[in-house]
Amino acid sequence: MAPFEALYGRKCKTPFLKAASDHQKSYADLQIRDLEFAVGDRVFLKVSPWKKVLWFGRKGKSSPRFIGLYEIVERIGSVAYRLALPPELEKIHNVFHVSMLRWYKSDPSHVIPHSEIELQPNMTYSEELIRILAREVKELWNKRVSLVKMLWHRHGSEEAT
Repeated sequence: MAPFEALYGRKCKTPFLKAASDHQKSYADLQIRDLEFAVGDRVFLKVSPWKKVLWFGRKGKSSPRFIGLYEIVERIGSVAYRLALPPELEKIHNVFHVSMLRWYKSDPSHVIPHSEIELQPNMTYSEELIRILAREVKELWNKRVSLVKMLWHRHGSEEAT
């Protein structure tokens, strides 16, 4: 005899749906985090829901999910923040719900000292090849592709391409 039948003497599917829903909700609640940002924090902005309204770079599957880094200028209420947006995004309202923001975890490895790179006036730079580490020919269905692994100047062997 099912637990519900034992208690109430009749069959009913609704409590089982409620139990399943509660069980699923308990897993979903584990994923929810109370995010709180401070004025001056830098965040990424989620843009995937706006795909049909504004395009950020590429269209389709390869369009970015997050853009930014934007600075938080002001906290509005308990779950909204005002961001300092660049002029090209002036069409967008600058207040966003906390669910639209993603932390930027500062990492010193993200910053490359400009003294290490010689930039040309058009903001490009050139890399110097040190040596070729490996060669390989990959056979596909209807063609062959030559692969070459190269070691570049100012990069370790883990960054070889």
